[in-house]
Amino acid sequence: MTGGVLFAGILMLCQGVLAALEGIAALADGDVYGDVGEYVYRISLTGWGWIHLVLGVCVAVTGAGVLKGASWARVTGIVFASLNLFAHFLFLPYAPLWSVIVIALDIFVIWALAAYRDPGWAPGDALRRP
Repeated sequence: MTGGVLFAGILMLCQGVLAALEGIAALADGDVYGDVGEYVYRISLTGWGWIHLVLGVCVAVTGAGVLKGASWARVTGIVFASLNLFAHFLFLPYAPLWSVIVIALDIFVIWALAAYRDPGWAPGDALRRP
């Protein structure tokens, strides 16, 4: 495992736990996040709480899979990091600075997981017959 993928796995694990805590905070008290007024993509804080909680748990589990070197975790990690990026883009009015930081970290995670190649892998391996 290269340093980028290792760091991506650690970031996913940490981001997942923080997103779950962010979701719990939104579910526990409606005053945690300010009222944003009229917003095209407005969802209730309860809805955002469940989105962040479920997505956070999925990202954390996938991050643990990346750290273990599971073959399913890289593609799944790209999918969940993309969903997390999209969710935080829509969450920008509620927590602008934190959302921008998470978006930047998700872009790194997607890049690290997509750019990694197994040392034993060669470009023609998919075309070779067994």
